[in-house]
Amino acid sequence: MGEIILRVAGVRYRYPGADADSVDGVSLDVRKGELVGIVGPNGSGKTTVLRLLAGVLRPAAGSITVLGRPVHEWKRRDLARAIGVVAQREEPAFPLTVEQAVFLGRYPHMSALGAPTRDDHAAVDAALERCDVTQFRTRWVSTLSGGEWQRVRIARALAQTPQVLMLDEATASLDVRHEMEVFELVTQLVRRDAMAGVVVTHHVNLAARFVDRIVVMKQGTAEASGVPAEVITREVLERVFGWPVEVESWRGVPQFVPLRKSEQSDRTFEQ
Repeated sequence: MGEIILRVAGVRYRYPGADADSVDGVSLDVRKGELVGIVGPNGSGKTTVLRLLAGVLRPAAGSITVLGRPVHEWKRRDLARAIGVVAQREEPAFPLTVEQAVFLGRYPHMSALGAPTRDDHAAVDAALERCDVTQFRTRWVSTLSGGEWQRVRIARALAQTPQVLMLDEATASLDVRHEMEVFELVTQLVRRDAMAGVVVTHHVNLAARFVDRIVVMKQGTAEASGVPAEVITREVLERVFGWPVEVESWRGVPQFVPLRKSEQSDRTFEQ
């Protein structure tokens, strides 16, 4: 196993004015070359965990370390060099070409007034190539398809040359082909570049096929955590989603099917 890059221990967080914690007692380690998936229903705390990991939010209790150092002790510029984040939704605020968009990932490495260096250009070229978007470098991002735009956003994160890659619902609103392309790309990048990868997604079946370990969230807590074959079970999913399901194995990977009311058996499940 690779070294631990991210460590989360007993983290708790509540948004101001909220009646309950959005994250309550979550613990997680992510190692170099490992892709971890965080899944769960809407409002379960998935995105909040990611924002805590990225240092956007500060936990009320527990600890988060990046490369052995508490995340709140990092300077924002240094943390941006270590962690590349692809957020859930984003629309360009002004016209950009693909190359310009990817160059934004180099800002943590550049001085305020300095021109891009040879290293900056090399990092951008490498990111474009790894994400297979070099052929789009002169196109306006507004002309890209959803899948192409997601690959460009991942390329921008890679241009930071991070040691951690985080993605929040990176396949939202994509069709099947582009969902698969994004997951295959992220998996390849994390393992080939020996990064620590964290992907938040509501696609449980896709996560089970690609990630090394999976965390299933429910109402701010980690209901289950481990390899997909141990975690994606009927009992766990019915507790978390409050709906009867069947789980089958496809080439050794658990895949679940939610049941229609006419297909539900007499067995009970926790809502």
